[in-house]
Amino acid sequence: MLAGVDLSGKRAILTGGASGIGVETARALAAHGAAVTLAVRNVDAGHRVASAISAATGHADLTVSRLDLSDQSSVDAFVANWSGPLDILVNNAGIMALPERSLTREGWELQFATNHLGHFHLALGLHDALAAAGSARIVAVSSSAHRRSPVFFDDIDFERRAYEPWSAYGQSKTANVLFAVEAAKQWAPDGIIVNALMPGGIRTNLQRYVGTELKALFDSYPWKTVEQGAATSVLLAGSPLIDGVTGRYFENCNEPELTTDPEGYQPGVHPHALDPDAAARLWEVSTALLGK
Repeated sequence: MLAGVDLSGKRAILTGGASGIGVETARALAAHGAAVTLAVRNVDAGHRVASAISAATGHADLTVSRLDLSDQSSVDAFVANWSGPLDILVNNAGIMALPERSLTREGWELQFATNHLGHFHLALGLHDALAAAGSARIVAVSSSAHRRSPVFFDDIDFERRAYEPWSAYGQSKTANVLFAVEAAKQWAPDGIIVNALMPGGIRTNLQRYVGTELKALFDSYPWKTVEQGAATSVLLAGSPLIDGVTGRYFENCNEPELTTDPEGYQPGVHPHALDPDAAARLWEVSTALLGK
């Protein structure tokens, strides 16, 4: 994805860079010269990953900083500690299919709060740094699970409807795409390019909450390698092919067709994830929740 690309002088932040496709995304960016900050909950794991990437690539410009996306004070602290322009922000971290409804201290459903609101808060806080770069990229890692649910604006936190793990996850992943749609519109004057993607199915710690009823299905799933799974993130983060391309959804390093199929076995993006009205509404709701 980055053959012949020189990212020297570029500064990147990658959430969830201590495991899964985050590690490979960080390695690829660092190998092509970018200065990479791993924004992680587990700082010790982050340092181990940074050391391994440095040893593998010969690139020593890696930083590890603590970030818990479900904790708004942690996001504020991370933003306050950042200085200077930011060229690449990869919103990669996430949690999936929590078996029971869990809430943050604010009363927000934890998957929505982590996967969307935390990243939204982070991007808002880093907006000026991204604008200062002149041609920054934001990469929002979504999932084919976005097809399972739109954002239920009247009951985001499952207060009145029965909690269902995959609906909650799907809602948060739809929110990731809607964020890209609206941020691309609002921040176009700042030269900020924003796109969302589906990395594909990769065996990582993300599946730790998958129950036994899905084990057989998952065993037959066409899994990608970590390198294959990170490829679309890397493309959107650093390839000149994406210059001027913004507010889109990518899968397998391309833009897929529209689909209303709720399953993710074939490429496709559900129209509800690209709805500009829903994107604008989500932006308003999210800023209100965060008090921004």
